[in-house]
Amino acid sequence: MRKVLSVRSLHPNSLRPLALVAMLLTLSACYHATVQTGLAPSAQTIEQKWATGWIYGLVPPATVQTMQGCPAGVARVETQQSFVNGLVAFITFGIYTPMEIIVTCADGPGASLVTNKEEFETAITNAAPFLVQTGQVIDASP
Repeated sequence: MRKVLSVRSLHPNSLRPLALVAMLLTLSACYHATVQTGLAPSAQTIEQKWATGWIYGLVPPATVQTMQGCPAGVARVETQQSFVNGLVAFITFGIYTPMEIIVTCADGPGASLVTNKEEFETAITNAAPFLVQTGQVIDASP
């Protein structure tokens, strides 16, 4: 007669290694996401090793301010949760869920913001011949 093995027939001590392996696999599940903007990257980066998130990431970390650090724009944004970040999230039962954010700045000249009336008039004056030549239209309505 063939003996059928079921979970009920297993000794409780024999489930401990299985539970330990399952827990370790869950803790080691780190994620990594990268967003490429298509701009050429530079060597300049802005890093936040412990960006604070809450409740399993439902409340995300604060926005990374890149205007002054990346005048030419952003080439790449990487978010990841390291093993240590995941361990801290596990210890806090997911209430505190830190992650690492790395922003790589773009290479090359950036777009400058017009800050006063004279700069606006100069920008329009310089752009007008190009727009007439190409037949493009600018809608300046709010």
